Amino acid sequence: MSENFKDILSHLSTEVDQETLLLYLQGKLSEEKKHEVEKKLMQNEFADEALEGLQEFKDKDQINYMVEMLNRDLKKKTAKKKARREKMRIKDQPWLYVSILILILLIIICYVVIHRYLVSK
Repeated sequence: MSENFKDILSHLSTEVDQETLLLYLQGKLSEEKKHEVEKKLMQNEFADEALEGLQEFKDKDQINYMVEMLNRDLKKKTAKKKARREKMRIKDQPWLYVSILILILLIIICYVVIHRYLVSK
């Protein structure tokens, strides 16, 4: 199964893995395994509601398509946010560090010279 299918369904239920959930929705599990999946999902109210919503799809193969589209859209939106964050980030500028170091050294030298001048008087 493609990694894209695993992304969006990965947080639906911690007890049931994504592949098992997709097989359940497509009706490809044994009765014993179906009962086990239903039992685990009914313990979590959110997962139970999500399962009911997913079961309303008439074409079960359409679920794979929807999951893929959601993953693609999610990755596109997060990539935009990441790019914007990188753009706003201050880039390392070595000349800035050097100029700050020189400025600090000049301030220290001025302090020492003035201090010695005042002490010698």
